[in-house]
Amino acid sequence: MALLVSDQTIAKGLPRAGTDCSATIKLVSAEPATRDAAEALQVPILRVEGLLIAFGGQEAVRGISFEIMPGETLGLVGESGSGKSATSLALLRLLPPEARVAGRILFASKPISLRDVGHLQSASDPIDLLALPESEMRLRRGRDIAMIFQEPMTALNPVMRVGAQIAEAVRAHQPRLARGAVRERVLDAMREVALPEPERRMRDYPHQFSGGQRQRILIAMALINRPRLLIADEPTTALDVTVQAQVLELLRQLRRTHGLSMLFISHDLAVVAQACDRPGDHIAVMQQGEIVERAAAADLFRDPKHPYTRKLLASAPTMTTDRTRPLASLAAES
Repeated sequence: MALLVSDQTIAKGLPRAGTDCSATIKLVSAEPATRDAAEALQVPILRVEGLLIAFGGQEAVRGISFEIMPGETLGLVGESGSGKSATSLALLRLLPPEARVAGRILFASKPISLRDVGHLQSASDPIDLLALPESEMRLRRGRDIAMIFQEPMTALNPVMRVGAQIAEAVRAHQPRLARGAVRERVLDAMREVALPEPERRMRDYPHQFSGGQRQRILIAMALINRPRLLIADEPTTALDVTVQAQVLELLRQLRRTHGLSMLFISHDLAVVAQACDRPGDHIAVMQQGEIVERAAAADLFRDPKHPYTRKLLASAPTMTTDRTRPLASLAAES
């Protein structure tokens, strides 16, 4: 027979070994926090419904829908111009004012403001990010959802020390944190992404770091506030193969450590295969602003269904590619 200790006994601490607990034993219900955590695992952390993005009269993204579960990585893959980066910028509402965005971007998040509390039934109820005022959206960028941008040299300020740039991400969400505490957070973040000699290098400028190190700085900035969802937009594009593998391994480690959900964007299916390497990970294939196929990562590589996906796989040379035949073309079908 399993014994459950009463609330009073828990409050006083567990009894010593050999103590008779019969007088204090009773059945207790499961903790609400435990139930909420179990329910939250079944709720998508992000659900996009009918996302449409247009610039002028041209639709760049045509009513796509997808979801990301807690702890899952969704790989978004497609050729240049398919709408991948526009989608990622729309999630954080960073598109230029002339862009027209429609649909819903539902994010399951704990309430930040009293306004949130008023219309949420529970902590896991989704918030439509497109409906939030800009002031509240600013609170969520970098805190709930963070992004690793595509090119570090354009994302980093060239005349600002990297330590100050990482610290800026902390102060944006914790303005009252003491200077010494901010400095320790910055050093911890630099150590976590394996940047050497953080005490000295935090005073250096972006041009004094290698390409791989600059990418690690962006990762440190993205994760320093412990977001629940990380958007990685082509994070390895400008890196050589060796450094690329190191950055992917770092992202895998951080994902395990922090229980991150991730939207990983790339035109390279080989890179996406390495990023989406856990059971439950999925890959969505975009073509001309539409998602043409979505499947579990292993299933998509083993048995692609859509002709575009098959061409995308066939367009990448491998060790077994027949060199006497041309690679598959990705030209749009009429």
